[in-house]
Amino acid sequence: MPWMPRGVHVAVVDPGVGTARRPIGIRTGRGDVLIGPDNGLLMPAADRLGGIVEVRELANPDMMLGDTTMTFHGRDIFAPIGAHLAAGRSFEEIGPVVPVADLVALAFASPAARDGGLDSSIVYIDSFGNLRLAGDPTDLEAAIGALTPGRALTLRFAATADGPEIVEQTTWELTFGATALGASLLYEDSFARLAYADNQGNVAARLGLAVDRPVRIEPA
Repeated sequence: MPWMPRGVHVAVVDPGVGTARRPIGIRTGRGDVLIGPDNGLLMPAADRLGGIVEVRELANPDMMLGDTTMTFHGRDIFAPIGAHLAAGRSFEEIGPVVPVADLVALAFASPAARDGGLDSSIVYIDSFGNLRLAGDPTDLEAAIGALTPGRALTLRFAATADGPEIVEQTTWELTFGATALGASLLYEDSFARLAYADNQGNVAARLGLAVDRPVRIEPA
């Protein structure tokens, strides 16, 4: 978001469409307006754009499509109101003020240093099957010391009701090319977060892993 030009931004990831969740607009410190559902989606973007100045519920039918459905608020509510605002309608017209304290927060998994290791979890699996983990390299260094290329590490994926603990031996690397084809590596991804992958492989499929699986990273 900080690299986008200042303006009106519409975002829709909305599994609660049609429920009691509110449609909202957020005015930010930088001067942007964020339009979307009150499910936490807009909160990180608002933080990166100078914080929240004012929040309003999208409640003005004059700025929506004539017939709104229960399953397509992106088309019927969010996009039309975003367009009206971009065309010059005032933010105050969209609806009543909502207290910032009433907004739904988006909970992100947090890493925790403990007993010489880092407790993390899988927060995302990308299209290549790479595991994006909670925390960044500074979190891991604080837990286990300096991360030098080739440092041996152990990853312990917690046991679940469907299977036992999975233990992986790997190394810390700066690039995929530093490892053999098919070998695993722990690395810093393009968002400067911790990630685990197989070089030109799908580690999530190989290990049968899913989002939210706890993982502990320790020195080998």
